Parts: sequence; C-alpha cells; structure tokens
Amino acid sequence: MHRLLQLTLDLFDSAPAAPPAPSAALPPVARKRGPKAGAPPTAPTEADTAPAEHLDQVLQPASFRHPRANREARLGHSVVAFEFKRARRRNIGFLVGPEGLTVSAPRWVPMHEVDAAVQSKTPWILKKLDDAHERHQRAESARIDWKDGATFAFMGSQVIVVLDPRHAFDEVGAVLHASVDTLPGVAAHTLHVGLAHNAQAAQIRDAVQAWLMRQAHRVFTERLDHFAGLLGVRWRKLALSNAGTRWGTAHSDGTIRLNWRLIHFRQQVIDYVVAHELSHLRVMDHSPRFWDTVRTVVPDYPQLRDQLKQQTLPPW
Repeated sequence: MHRLLQLTLDLFDSAPAAPPAPSAALPPVARKRGPKAGAPPTAPTEADTAPAEHLDQVLQPASFRHPRANREARLGHSVVAFEFKRARRRNIGFLVGPEGLTVSAPRWVPMHEVDAAVQSKTPWILKKLDDAHERHQRAESARIDWKDGATFAFMGSQVIVVLDPRHAFDEVGAVLHASVDTLPGVAAHTLHVGLAHNAQAAQIRDAVQAWLMRQAHRVFTERLDHFAGLLGVRWRKLALSNAGTRWGTAHSDGTIRLNWRLIHFRQQVIDYVVAHELSHLRVMDHSPRFWDTVRTVVPDYPQLRDQLKQQTLPPW
C-alpha cells in the first residue's frame, strides 16, 4: 500500500463565525440636579462614589454558534455553542472548521473533563473563531458578481469578463485577450466568453471556472516538469482538486494533487506549492531536511507561504 502524505496549508482552516449578538442598551443615567445657589457644599454620598458598572455586566456576550451545536460554554465574554461528538481517538480534539467549533472526545472521557478541556483552550478557540469571522467578512466583500464586466484574478492579474455571443468558442469555451492600452489600475486582460448578454450568473461562473481549470492543468503541468528536473524526481499523474483545506497532496507513487484555485495566485506562489509537493517525493515528512530541499529550488519559500495563508480568495 502506498504511503499517502497530505499537505495541509491551512487557508480555510477556520470557520465563519456567526455575528455577535446585539448589545443590550446601557441603562439610562438619572439626571442629578446641582446644589442651589448659595447652598453649602454637601459631602459625597455612597451613591456618588460607587464604582462604575463593569461592561461585562451590562453588555450581552458575543455568540459563536455551530449549526449542529449540542453544547455550550462560556469562554471569556463569549458564549460558544459547539458540536460535541464521541469518536474513536486517544484524546480530546478541537477543530475550528467552516461551520464553527467541533469538539471530539473518546467515549471513556467524562463530560466534566471535556468541559474543563474546552475552558483550558479558551484563548486558542476565541482567536480561531475571531480570525474565521474576519476572513469570512473579507471573503464576502470579495465575492464576485457574475455578470458582464465582472472581474477575477488569474495568475495574480485582474481579468474582466466580456460576454461575447458572436462567438461560441466551441473548443475552448472562452478566449483571453490582452491589451497594452489600458489606463493605470485598469485590468489589462479580458476573457471573452461565448454566452448571451442575458446569461444567468451560474452560467457565467461555470464557464469561467471551466476555463480556469483548463489553464490550471496546463500551468501546473509546466511547473511540475520544471521543478521535477531540478529536484531529480519523477511525478506520474496530476489531478486537480477542489479541497476546502488543502492546496496540495503528494503520493509516494508519484501522483500529485493540486487545488485548481491556485491559478488565482501569481506564478511564484504556484511554484512554491508545486515545489513543496515534489519535495515530498524525496522527503516524506516536514522535517528540517524537507524544508532544506524546498529551499534549494524556492529560496524565498517562507514569504511565499505567508502570502498563500494571508491571501483572501472570493467564495465560488
């Protein structure tokens, strides 16, 4: 049986969190009349010197809710409703996924230990949920409105969609045109898609995705051939994936699986992922020896890896 090594580069490792619950209104402050003119000053009363009420006693806690939540925990100033599952595992596991927090525990672990473990992970859980909420907001703001004139990223450059019903583009579905006469800040590439001007958004999206996947297969094949020669390895098969949490996987039999959405990134970032996967054909782990192998062909891989993690891709 071939060994399978899966590379997790954690772009979508966190789940979009539900928006915080609305804060309760602060209690009205009673207007206090000042002393009458000429009246002697009075000593402050206990009410005058009472400490201000803490915000966490006034405001409603924020809430993060998993759609299949079956348990809740108060973590700091937040209430987190999470999915709890029993699983065949050795210890308690935590996962912040696309839907929220999931906690898994062996059947022999009592619930009070599970609750204590959740409390002990409070900083990590809240940070992951906050990061996920922020990423979700960025992704939603980048969502593409699929219509004539829509824009999307292709190998680091912006491309404008042009619906062109005059051409069917039967063999390739769409044709990319480049212009050198565009103004600064304006996309220099247009993708002419053989669809009517009243085409539905789903039709336009599917046509663009099909074109992007063809380009991804072409570009990935070229870069695999390039880096395989440099690393002295042989890859056998390329498969495109649409995984939500992995950019690529490498099999010891020479099969490489790459996420087609890498085609949105500039070539240097694509090269890092390609070199990363091919390096696993020499070193099947993430030891220092593995990273030294990657560095021989992509010296600036740490910066490229950070770009891959920080980049926000629009939801499809």
